[in-house]
Amino acid sequence: MALLDDDLSTSSALVIDANPTSRSVLVSQLRDFGMGTVVQTARLQDARRQLEFRKFDVVLCELHFADDTMTGQDLLDDLRRNQLLPFATVFLMVTGEATYTKVAEAAESALDGYLLKPHKANQLGERLRQARIRKASLQDIFSAIEAEDFDTAARLCLQRFETKGLFWLYAARVGAELLLRIGKFDQAQKLYQAVVAAKTLPWAKLGVARSLLDEGQTAKAVSTLENLISEDPNYADAYDVMGRAQFEQGKFADALATYKMASQLTPASITRLQNLGLMSYYCGDRKTAEQVLDRTTRLGLDSKMFDCQTLVLLAFARFESGDHKGLQRCRDDFARLIERSPDNARLQRLSGIVDALQLLDKGQFAQALQAIRSQCQRVKDTDFDFESASNLVALLAQLGHKAIQLDEVEAVVTTLGLRFAGTRALSELLAGAAGIHPPYADIVRRAHSHILKLAETAMSLSMGGDPQAAVLDLIRHGQDTLSGKLIETAYLVMHRYADKIKNTAELTPLVHDLRVRYRTQITRAALGEPKRQAGGLTLRAGNKTEKAT
Repeated sequence: MALLDDDLSTSSALVIDANPTSRSVLVSQLRDFGMGTVVQTARLQDARRQLEFRKFDVVLCELHFADDTMTGQDLLDDLRRNQLLPFATVFLMVTGEATYTKVAEAAESALDGYLLKPHKANQLGERLRQARIRKASLQDIFSAIEAEDFDTAARLCLQRFETKGLFWLYAARVGAELLLRIGKFDQAQKLYQAVVAAKTLPWAKLGVARSLLDEGQTAKAVSTLENLISEDPNYADAYDVMGRAQFEQGKFADALATYKMASQLTPASITRLQNLGLMSYYCGDRKTAEQVLDRTTRLGLDSKMFDCQTLVLLAFARFESGDHKGLQRCRDDFARLIERSPDNARLQRLSGIVDALQLLDKGQFAQALQAIRSQCQRVKDTDFDFESASNLVALLAQLGHKAIQLDEVEAVVTTLGLRFAGTRALSELLAGAAGIHPPYADIVRRAHSHILKLAETAMSLSMGGDPQAAVLDLIRHGQDTLSGKLIETAYLVMHRYADKIKNTAELTPLVHDLRVRYRTQITRAALGEPKRQAGGLTLRAGNKTEKAT
């Protein structure tokens, strides 16, 4: 039985079901509809690999898998969060239950529908038809996203929402994501609030919190999240955003508890396990961190969701616990990753940290010190980022803990603290990286205090009526320390008091050059490589994976 007026001969489908009989029925029905290619798998892990490296037009996935802690919903959630499921893919969940909670989860995940067992062929056909109608109806929006014309896509979404056109609620969600993507946080917040007013939905409330957080209104975001979690304690995405808010505030113990709850709700989620493992490490619970990071690596090493910073911290944990074989496995895993992506500079950089650890572990101190000294010489390079700083501080702390002498260490830690510890969260992250050797953690905190005093002195000059002196002071200290905090403060003061600063034309390119060269606009703490923010839709354009909104 073919789907009327719907040629599927060039389309492909993936069927995911552990039950061979059920899987066979679904495959046969799709082939009867004229589906060009049908791939089938019995395991969610195999399905994840298929979906990460191959595009399908249709996915039929069983909700429950008896011998797996992971569910079909967990798979969809991970794919969505990590931008691995294109808009054009129709995703239908196959299940024997249809409770309100499950239907709500479907809406949250931008799922295209549920297919209840037992079902007839015409029921599957109708679900596919409805889903494909929605995709076709929103094609102009999706085409703009594919072309990376996010402004046009956002405008089309707003038009659909304001006129209450077909699928207006879905369009509103996509539009709000696009507004966040292009930095229009206030407009996104208003759109989310309009959705809440029109039809109260958890994802819209979460969107309000995300836009508040992106706009820097952290306290309001936390309040919104607390209300949302009290209304729906099982809404895992809300815990993700709450953890992010607490993390940015420097409340690491609170963030750890929140990430733990998110991980408990979805125990097979690679990204949530990573957050929990990394947070455990920086909070000083190395034993838990090693267990969680090890599980994350075993579960996700071959996944696109895996962040190789996980492997670095696992190596540190194993080095500290004296697990020589485990440390060797970390190095071997990096070798595999580099073999697959030989031109990835970040992989090479992180692998160098593990190489240095292994040299220390083998007692080859001369080679280890040479490798570490080489990294110390790069701390003022323009491409030396916060991740590099935290890993180098952790490496230097290992030297201090083992009383291995390297004369320039304290000066290097001070330099890193002045450059990167501009906020409480960043300061505590660096201090956490040095946790095994408290004197270095203290150096980082003192550097943070020094930067704050310099910023406060400049602001006093500005408020006292001499913004030009404030900007000159900030530029001078910014050039000395490369502090993102000082350089960004100089930028803000200069723009706010441009009419009161005589040589604005001369100072503007100087500040702009510092901001661009040292990427000081990026002042927020982050765990590992930035991912798409929880609670939103995938904004995947073409064959590329867009950065997080």
